[in-house]
Amino acid sequence: MAVGIFGRKGSDEEYMELEHREEEKVRARIPLEIERIEVFDDSERVQEKLRDGRILMIKIKGLKEKDIGELKRAVNKIKRTCMALNGDLAAIGDEWLLVTPPSAKIQKTLDE
Repeated sequence: MAVGIFGRKGSDEEYMELEHREEEKVRARIPLEIERIEVFDDSERVQEKLRDGRILMIKIKGLKEKDIGELKRAVNKIKRTCMALNGDLAAIGDEWLLVTPPSAKIQKTLDE
């Protein structure tokens, strides 16, 4: 009998069926939640979600347009919580923050 491309005999190949595990793929997904900060008190809700281990995209445009001082206080509050939990925080443009728990790391690159 002839040897095939991968060194196997032509008709004597054995196959093993693999199980399809789509359920495991769904469980492995990590949710990303969208939040919005319109007033300083909204930072409490964000802190709680961060403590629960959630990854958050936070739209800060509303509070930025209303009161930049309150926005700075809210971001500092969230930042302190993030640091205490060993999480990560990054600004995305002027209108969004990305905040992660310790289980996720933000890979930051600088524009050159």
